[in-house]
Amino acid sequence: MQPKNLQRLLRALARQGLDVNYSNHTYFIRLVNAADAPVAEVLLPEGFPVEAKALKQLANLANIRHPAGGCVCRACATPDFHPGDAGVAIGSVVETVDQVIPAAVGSDINCGMRLHVADLTIDEFLAKRDLFVERMKGDYFFGTRDVTMTAQTMRALFQYGVPGWIDAMLDKPTGSVVKSDVDQLVQESDGCANAKGERIFLGGSMDGDWKLAPEELVPDDGLVRDGGLATIGSGNHFVEVQRVDKVENRALAHAWGVREGQLAFMIHSGSRNVGKYIGGMWRDQAKATWPKGLKHPESQIFPLSVHSHPELVASYLKAEATAANYGFINRLLLAELLRLRLRDVYGDVEAPLVYDLPHNITLPQTEDVKTLYSKSLQSKIHRWVTRKGACPAHAGQPVIIPGSMGAYSYLMVGKGNPVFCYSASHGAGRVRSRFDLNRRGASQSEAELGLTGVDCITLRAERRIEEAPAAYKPIQSVIDVQVEAEMVDVVARLSPILTFKA
Repeated sequence: MQPKNLQRLLRALARQGLDVNYSNHTYFIRLVNAADAPVAEVLLPEGFPVEAKALKQLANLANIRHPAGGCVCRACATPDFHPGDAGVAIGSVVETVDQVIPAAVGSDINCGMRLHVADLTIDEFLAKRDLFVERMKGDYFFGTRDVTMTAQTMRALFQYGVPGWIDAMLDKPTGSVVKSDVDQLVQESDGCANAKGERIFLGGSMDGDWKLAPEELVPDDGLVRDGGLATIGSGNHFVEVQRVDKVENRALAHAWGVREGQLAFMIHSGSRNVGKYIGGMWRDQAKATWPKGLKHPESQIFPLSVHSHPELVASYLKAEATAANYGFINRLLLAELLRLRLRDVYGDVEAPLVYDLPHNITLPQTEDVKTLYSKSLQSKIHRWVTRKGACPAHAGQPVIIPGSMGAYSYLMVGKGNPVFCYSASHGAGRVRSRFDLNRRGASQSEAELGLTGVDCITLRAERRIEEAPAAYKPIQSVIDVQVEAEMVDVVARLSPILTFKA
């Protein structure tokens, strides 16, 4: 079934300089004056808003090419698709040949999701809810957390990600990690914890270089007290306590350690100020290396080409990997602080990791996530997939798709669909901007904002309104259309209990 007033919509989009067609929940778009660019595909459930700004941003991204050689060969968008502040739509996925696009990842490098489960009933949790919340507020909001590390540990973190950090911590534990279950951390990082073969995408390790990290975080010696580590961040980032409401795929849920009635703990955060530092630097670098005398792209999005600056392409990928390693550790530490408080308040609670995966990242194009473990292979590939607000969804790989803090979230399994570059959505997607909610949301009732019964822990009253369920698209439609398109399948449904928002 096609949307109502489709022809009127297509004519309106044509006036925006877009050539758009529609078939079976998918919009096919291209700039009118870019016949040689790939046609970008946007999967949207029926009834979802079609935002011309987001379509124009994706069409511009698909048209990015470097005059020395390098282009986008495929572009698509997931159903949480909406405009981005920096000129790249959220939910965009592009496959590039001979070029990388730093702006397509942006500054929130390796923003991603992490999911744990625990054998606590909801009644057991709620009996001590207030004590748990107060202690978590101290760690997440008031700085009572202790994530002090040696300079050597910080270097290992940036260089090797989770395995490097664990090795360094085993050698010289510091901060609150001295109270952690180290054997559990080792098991979760060693690549043999579930049926898929790992509990952290890429094992939580990319080919980084500590010399590319902010200087103040990698001193020659001494201790580092990084105020950014183990912080949630602003915007749509969160830590949420949930209940495993329904299991759909019992075989996979069992293999991943997930059962109905368990509590779940979902974490959404990224590389924080390290990502801002590296992402901003490389957007500027890509612009500065644009050939002198040539007109800038209309989109102001600048690629780096392997033909003109192979050393810069390699340096950017290494810098992005450095920030990504930090992002993996940030989520790990957010989770570890939570596990320590669970044990403190509720006793011997294991809370094992189900999976951790990235959203904003550039990776070698491949059908199989396993091949990404080969660092030697990565250095030879001149074809990449860049995801901005979309997550990998390779065949058999766990996929985590949150709803709003008043709606279900989902644990999915990827089906490795090449039409959508082996990707899936990273959430429901915004339908109302934060500006709009700040301007008009305060005058709306709790029911109109979808906040009735929502338990949001935050120090900022406006954050609760900015992130109200009414700001987001219906998660069920987002899930259903991706299942129908054979991008993912449902493993389990999770319902929210309470959400921490910074």
